[in-house]
This record gives sequence, structure tokens and C-alpha cells, in this order.
Amino acid sequence: QVQLVESGGGLVQAGGSLRLSCAASGRTFSSYAMGWFRQAPGKEREFVAAIMWSSGRPYYADSVKGRFTISRDNAKNTVYLQMVSLKPEDTAIYYCTTEVNPYSGRYYGSDQWGQGTQVTVSS
Repeated sequence: QVQLVESGGGLVQAGGSLRLSCAASGRTFSSYAMGWFRQAPGKEREFVAAIMWSSGRPYYADSVKGRFTISRDNAKNTVYLQMVSLKPEDTAIYYCTTEVNPYSGRYYGSDQWGQGTQVTVSS
């Protein structure tokens, strides 16, 4: 089992930047990718980005392409999400997971999520 801890959220103005971190521990060798999802109030959770542990190849939702960058530090078992040019519609709780198909952006887990990290973008 993999334990994940998200951090780095906060309150920023539109156009600002944040960097989220997701530290993984436990059976991380059993996963081949890591991804970020987000859930805004009253909306369903949606895919944001994912990265392959081995190659570092990134995948993005269309809504964040060109603004968000996902990266990983294999030695630290940590994945980052650098977010720039933030918009009010990026406001959500951001969650990371290893149970993501990076090609499709589909979550295949059992709906066991961590506490997430809140990102609030004011206009």
C-alpha cells in the first residue's frame, strides 16, 4: 500500500503561481505513474496531470496545458505540480494518486483519497 501526502496549496491571486508536492511512501515500487486530480465545490473530481515514474513523460488535461508542469524526484519519491498563470477556475482541492492511467487520465482506484491540498485563486 502506498501512502501519499499532498502539500503546497494556498491562496493566490489570479495570475499567480503555486507548487504542489506529493510525497509517496510504502509500496511505491508497485506503481508506474503518479497523477494529480482536483475537485472544485459542487463538481466531480477531474484529471489534471500525470507522470510516468520511469521515463518522466508527462500528461496533461487540456485545461492546464501550457500553465501546469508535473515533475518527479525519484530519489525522494515525490511528485510536484508547478502551477503558473492561475485562474479562479483552478480553485479546488488537489489530490495525488498512483492509481491513474496517464494515457487516458482515468482513475482506477477504489476512491481512497488523501486529505488533498486546497488551492484558492481569487479574481
